[in-house]
Amino acid sequence: MKYLDEYRDPALARKISRAIHRITTKPHVIMEICGGQTHAIVKFGVDVLLPGQITLVHGPGCPVCVTPLELIDKALDIAARPEVIFCSFGDMLRVPGSGKDLLTVKAEGGDVRIVYSPLDALSLAKANPSRQVVFFAIGFETTAPGNAMAVYQAYQQQIKNFFMLVSHVLVPPAMRAILSSPQNRVEGFLAAGHVCAVMGYEEYIPIAREFKVPIVVTGFEPLDILQGILMVVRQLEQGRYEVENQYSRAVKRGGNAPAQEIIKEVFEVAPRKWRGVGDIPHSGLKLREQYQSFDAEGRFGLSGMTREEPEECISGLILQGLKKPGECPAFGQRCTPQHPLGATMVSSEGACAAYYRYRRFTDFGKPRERGVIS
Repeated sequence: MKYLDEYRDPALARKISRAIHRITTKPHVIMEICGGQTHAIVKFGVDVLLPGQITLVHGPGCPVCVTPLELIDKALDIAARPEVIFCSFGDMLRVPGSGKDLLTVKAEGGDVRIVYSPLDALSLAKANPSRQVVFFAIGFETTAPGNAMAVYQAYQQQIKNFFMLVSHVLVPPAMRAILSSPQNRVEGFLAAGHVCAVMGYEEYIPIAREFKVPIVVTGFEPLDILQGILMVVRQLEQGRYEVENQYSRAVKRGGNAPAQEIIKEVFEVAPRKWRGVGDIPHSGLKLREQYQSFDAEGRFGLSGMTREEPEECISGLILQGLKKPGECPAFGQRCTPQHPLGATMVSSEGACAAYYRYRRFTDFGKPRERGVIS
């Protein structure tokens, strides 16, 4: 297939749906680990095409959503300083900190700018040598190569006024944490295709074997997701626990070697706190000692800050696949994109944002009617 509409073909979707119905003989819980997949599932009604025995739950696949509260507060502190130009992707501007968000800091006079690449922030640092330029480096392995390259270039060019507030997280340790939880109910995963395009999927093979869960690297269009589900269900029904690659048009087993090399050059693995989930060992990236001069937390003296999450927000349970957005009493009432309690309601990859946009008028108290569309 060459064109986007081919990956949204209703006839092919019905065909794959019928195949899933035919082979499903018992209940299965499958988690997608990418916010882009979550939005596609909700937008296109992929879950409605599945048999009633198949339950899709939404994992911590939104890097904006899992950025911890104290790091948001550090960003707010830095962005409010008059000597700083604070650069971020647009998603982060509405994520609530303890008392406000970056958009509010901007309205109050902070120099907060939306950029489309960390290299844009580096260019700003070169053009404004009297200012301190800070880039909010969030993301999974997908965005790590670009962020690493910006730091590497700043080092090579001896740019002294460029810094990064780093909040990189890694997917495989989060999957291990979910599977190790006594509350876990996930039996199979749809792995994030863009992460695997960078890192490959060899890291998932030990997880599949150890926890006896099938893992299928999956793309982002409706047919990709349906085929990924079919591959997971087939393994579960056959008692197999392997890593398979549905997204072969973009993902190779070994991933992108040059991208991995620049990540290893600039970053090293570190513990990381995930918002709503907690501390996960070996689940983040931090700047290596050689590049510590670019660390914004150290530059502005903000290490060691901690914050407590608001009790009313259940985003942590949603990110672990234990609840769905509609099960939150505040959903669509006290928590909306205009007045969010948590990041999952404002991020373009957040599960709550997907449900609010596409299903806020659904009666979540009743099971949705599901089956093959004729």
